[in-house]
Amino acid sequence: MYRQPSYRALGLLIAIGMVVTAAAENPKDPIAVRAIAEVERPTHERGRDANKLVPAERVVSGDAVIYTLEVRNTAAATVPPPTVTYPVPEHMIYTADSAVGPITQVTYSVDGGLTFDVPENLTIAQPGGEPRAATAADFTHIRWQLKNALKSNSVAFVRFRARVK
Repeated sequence: MYRQPSYRALGLLIAIGMVVTAAAENPKDPIAVRAIAEVERPTHERGRDANKLVPAERVVSGDAVIYTLEVRNTAAATVPPPTVTYPVPEHMIYTADSAVGPITQVTYSVDGGLTFDVPENLTIAQPGGEPRAATAADFTHIRWQLKNALKSNSVAFVRFRARVK
């Protein structure tokens, strides 16, 4: 018997879809990317209020999710500065100015990852043909260009935030 999923179950399904390990598109590529989706939850430890990151097991519309990408060099040698491209997950809206990474250049795509640029240069074609400035909600992909080589078996971390639609 088919049952309509509840919103709580739908939130769980969305969260499961957000925790992924991305295999390199090229099997010979020594860079492995693992995405970790987390949410902030208030805690009270040692007499102080704080926020703690916990796995995004259940999320619902409006929840903010923090994605941390673990960029690992699996090669036995140092590799040139890698470029990491990651799609804004389906059912999510990128949070403006949240993509960060140490010593990286961050660019965005609004066309499914075909082209990348800084936000102020991105536009969206409107039905009448007149372009408008793209907003964070229009971003489909994020690209981090690391500026340093990655040593053998070393890891770099980049991060961004998004909200559940």
